[in-house]
Amino acid sequence: MTISLSDLIPTLMSLILSKLSAFSAAPIMVMAADPMEQFEIVRLAPFPNVFGFDLSFTNSSLWMTISVTAALIFFTLSTRGRALIPGRAQSVAEIIYEFIANMVRDAIGPEGMKFFPYVFTLFIFVLMNNLFGLFPTIPGAPHGLHTFTATSHIIVTLALAFLTIAIVIIYGFYKNGFGFLKLFVPSGVPAWLLPLIVLIEFISFLSRPLSLGIRLFANMFAGHIILKVFAGFVVSLLGGGFMLKLLALVPMLGIVAVMMLEILVAFLQAYVFAILTCMYLNDAEHADAH
Repeated sequence: MTISLSDLIPTLMSLILSKLSAFSAAPIMVMAADPMEQFEIVRLAPFPNVFGFDLSFTNSSLWMTISVTAALIFFTLSTRGRALIPGRAQSVAEIIYEFIANMVRDAIGPEGMKFFPYVFTLFIFVLMNNLFGLFPTIPGAPHGLHTFTATSHIIVTLALAFLTIAIVIIYGFYKNGFGFLKLFVPSGVPAWLLPLIVLIEFISFLSRPLSLGIRLFANMFAGHIILKVFAGFVVSLLGGGFMLKLLALVPMLGIVAVMMLEILVAFLQAYVFAILTCMYLNDAEHADAH
C-alpha cells in the first residue's frame, strides 16, 4: 500500500492544527514578577549593628564585589605580558586607559593627572556595575543571588557623588587656602549684584552631589523598570491563548531594543559621571581662574 504526497500533506496539516488548537485551549497560568522586586536588598551574611550601622553582607555588596573582582582580573591578565604588539585584551585595556587619561588632561590639564587613578577607578566601578546588572539571572537561583545593579540604588550613587565633592573641597582648600572661595565669586560681576551671584553659586555647588548621584541612579533605575515591565508583558501574554502568544513577540522585540539602549546608557552614564568629576576637580585645581 502506497501513500501519495497529496494524501500525506492534508493529514499532517490537520494534525498540526489540532495540536495548536489544544495548546491554545489550555492557557498556562504564569505570574509576572513584581518590577520592584529586582531592587530588594537581601542580607546574605547578617552581621550585628555597629554604632547603629548595619554591616551585613548583602546582594548589593556581592555584586559590587563581583564587579571590582572582574575588573581587577581583566586588567591584571590583559596587562601582565605588556607585549610590544598587544593582543585583543591588552588593546582594550590600553584604549580604556588612554580614553580616561585624555579625558583628565582635557578637562583639568597635565597637572590633573594626579587625579587619574581616582577618575579611572570611578569610571570602571560605575561601568562594571552598570553592565553586570544587565546580565540575566540563572534560572532557579535563590532570590539573593539574582543579578543586581548596585548603581540603581541612590545610596550607592550619592556615596560616590559625595566622595567626589569631598575630594574637591579638601583639595581645593589644601591647594588654594581661602582662595578656593573665589569659586563662588565670578570675575567681572558688579558689586551690587555680587550677593545674589554668590548665593546662586553656593546653592549650585551644593546641588552638585545631588545632581551627580541622582542622574546615575535615575537612569539605571528607570531602564531596569522598563525591562521588567516588558518582561512582565511577555510572561502574561505567554500564559494566554494562541493569539496572545503571537502578540508576545511585540514586547519581546521591545526588550531587545531597550536592552541595546541600556548597554549604551551603561557606558554613557559612566562617562558622564567621570567627566563631571573631572570638571569639579578642575574647579579645585584652578580656583583662581574664576
